[in-house]
Amino acid sequence: MSPIDLHTHSTKSDGTFSPKELIRYAQAKGLSAVALTDHDTADGIEEALLTAQKLREEASESSCTGSRIVPEVIPGVELSTEYRGRDIHIVGLFIDWKNPDFIGRLREFADARIYRNKKMCSLLTEGGYPVNYDELAPRFPDTVITRAHFAQFMLEKGFISSIDEAFRKLIGDDCPFFVPREKISPQDGVSFLVQYGAVPILAHPLQYKMSDDQLCELLTSLCGYGLEGIEVFYSGYKPADTAYLSRLAEKFSLFPSGGSDFHGSRKKGLDLGTGYGHLYVPEILLPPLRAKAASSNR
Repeated sequence: MSPIDLHTHSTKSDGTFSPKELIRYAQAKGLSAVALTDHDTADGIEEALLTAQKLREEASESSCTGSRIVPEVIPGVELSTEYRGRDIHIVGLFIDWKNPDFIGRLREFADARIYRNKKMCSLLTEGGYPVNYDELAPRFPDTVITRAHFAQFMLEKGFISSIDEAFRKLIGDDCPFFVPREKISPQDGVSFLVQYGAVPILAHPLQYKMSDDQLCELLTSLCGYGLEGIEVFYSGYKPADTAYLSRLAEKFSLFPSGGSDFHGSRKKGLDLGTGYGHLYVPEILLPPLRAKAASSNR
């Protein structure tokens, strides 16, 4: 059974692989399906789909036997939301990426990032780290600029000695130059995805450092708004973590999902499909998610 990966990022947000490179790499890794879930944007979906189509055409024209499977590309997105002071991420799978109303709403989310980024540039400049937004933005064209891009920019300028230093001292959540952006609630994020026929998934739930009661309270609330899944399989999870989340998925009647959260070279040692070496997301998870998406769009 071939593995799948339902949580990945490209250069359209804070990954280092282009959508084309990501899909070709997914084929090389033997994945049967990969979801592109960039932050607050669907700009890479068309390139990813076209790449998969070209790979299928190349495979049909080839006389070689045993050629690698072409991965199915699942259109997705990852929304950043806020809940009681925590940054909560909601992945949407099978998004209606051609719907202009849906894309318009995503651009509103991206605009909130732009406003935040300009404020961070001002603070950094005042603090002795001259980061000009009009220089930062062209350095990373056609992408949603995140703090990872700030760190890369400052590294290139020689303001810091490593990406890690930027997050530890300057722009991490508790650092002097961090500016939180205005975010929607996870309930609103789930409702938004449901409204446009996507399948909403609670991403990497153990990263939120919640107690069991707190996580169950969040899940109870989100299920009331249409949450359909939870990431049971994720990079760095131990077997006990996966078992715990599997029980939660069953308790709340949620579809289990999973992915590596691949960002290319931005996350050292984390690879597509296999995470930190032990991740395996079985393709048997995909048919129920696909069926749910199909029923939501009838």
